[in-house]
Amino acid sequence: MSIFKLPLSGNVPVTVAPWTAFLSPFNNQFGLINISLGRSSAPEVEEEVLDSVGSYGRQLGRMGDALTVLLDHFKPERPLSRAEKKAIRALRDMLEDIDDIKRKRGRHPQLERSAE
Repeated sequence: MSIFKLPLSGNVPVTVAPWTAFLSPFNNQFGLINISLGRSSAPEVEEEVLDSVGSYGRQLGRMGDALTVLLDHFKPERPLSRAEKKAIRALRDMLEDIDDIKRKRGRHPQLERSAE
């Protein structure tokens, strides 16, 4: 559950589910603002994962760290095609961009990305 804080208010737990109920008669549109809450086959599981395991950003960050390790140790059996090299370079570039943002914001990346 997310925590929403107003000045001088303390912690106020907020769940997205009431918005779903409120906006469903309007087809998830309110004025000029479109709100897409996504669909989940098990929203209670998703909420518990977010509360207990980590935010989507943390989950993606850890997957990126694991992919970096795998890429660093990746020894292809055959030469990669141009498209395959491009896909790996795009992933490495994205992970490096994320690390740059983390450093800029005072967050230190878990792994130092190696240059290919």
